[in-house]
Amino acid sequence: MLRPLYGADAVEHECRRYVSLTEGMLSLTGISANTANMRLFSAPGRTELGGNHTDHNRGRVLAASIQMDAAAVVAPRSDRKVFFRSTGFPDVLVNLEDKDGKPDLSPKPEERGTTEALVRGIAGEFAARGVEPGGFSANASSTVLPGSGLSSSAAVEVLIAKIFDCLFGTGQCSAVELARISQKAENVFFGKPCGLMDQAASASGGAIAIDFANPSAPQVKQIDFDPLAAGYALCVVNTHGSHADLTPDYAAIPQEMGEVARFFGKSFLGEIELSQVLSAASDIRKAAGDRALLRAIHFFNENRRVDAMAALLEELAAAAQSRKKEIMARFLDLVNESGDSSWELLQNVYSPRNTYEQGLSLALAASREFFREQGFRAACRVHGGGFAGTVQAYIPVEGLESYRSRMDALFGDGSLTVLRIRPVGAVELKPE
Repeated sequence: MLRPLYGADAVEHECRRYVSLTEGMLSLTGISANTANMRLFSAPGRTELGGNHTDHNRGRVLAASIQMDAAAVVAPRSDRKVFFRSTGFPDVLVNLEDKDGKPDLSPKPEERGTTEALVRGIAGEFAARGVEPGGFSANASSTVLPGSGLSSSAAVEVLIAKIFDCLFGTGQCSAVELARISQKAENVFFGKPCGLMDQAASASGGAIAIDFANPSAPQVKQIDFDPLAAGYALCVVNTHGSHADLTPDYAAIPQEMGEVARFFGKSFLGEIELSQVLSAASDIRKAAGDRALLRAIHFFNENRRVDAMAALLEELAAAAQSRKKEIMARFLDLVNESGDSSWELLQNVYSPRNTYEQGLSLALAASREFFREQGFRAACRVHGGGFAGTVQAYIPVEGLESYRSRMDALFGDGSLTVLRIRPVGAVELKPE
């Protein structure tokens, strides 16, 4: 069961983890649980491979689930309460009915920003689809590194959605629908206006290309991609920058892109073309400012790169071994282009309100110097939201430890994490 999720070298460790979660469930007081009625669930974190800040404007992204996940041992309850325990976090208890025994599945202002809101919101979304959600107890833990841009929150949301589906629905809810249920709970109940990329990647598994032109029915295409098979380690480097007070910087990106779209009477850049923007560039500068115009140009070029990257990965999967190196080199060129565009056009490598701290810029510059010094064909780019956090890099396997030493010297021991693309998305684990 565990080998496809975590890799053969991690099976023993993950077995101990699930045993520990099971023992923890059995020790809970007031919970009618035994090993016969327990069920196991997992939902992975994700990495963004291409499409930096494109999803919120109906663009395209390339993403993949990873070996780090949120996992839970779950036991059904006879009442309609959800008890959710996750290692390192306060216990959560949500009653899905009111004192009169009627469903209580509406947003609550006092729960905004909490896990309770996510639980109630996901239950409410299933109820809206004709599923009557009941209660369960879950003992969970997450190995998705927080603050690393690997979407630890989306993994938990999709995990909870998968549990509700398998316990009270058909267990056949599609990956896109699990993602939409999770997103709606985060938008309406939790109060965060997130996109759909993180949840879709967690629910789907493997590498996927997503087109958000129609946000109510995003097009998701599975792509076979294993960087290690091409001789590269896929890594993220955590620069350990502070995420405090970055909300205005994140919010400004979709806001400014939207201002350019509204110049043409539209709401999203995905509804217009780059040629329109360039032909009206002088007037857009006056209406929205230079940075908004630059960010719009990034959006269109990044969309183009996503399409080209996805096509190269499909070509890579089908190519003879003699051609794989050349195809991978073309893919790496596009990864570097993405990093350049985020740095120069999107401008999300550091906060303009705090130019003293530029960890992402330093990680990108130091990585490129390392590539030149070693003579490596490699690549790096901004990963996720930007301004602080992580960069992503593709390193030839033979140079991984040297690169690790370089990054650890800059940002502290353990700053580099090697990712493995996990072929399985949100799942209930069952013996074959």
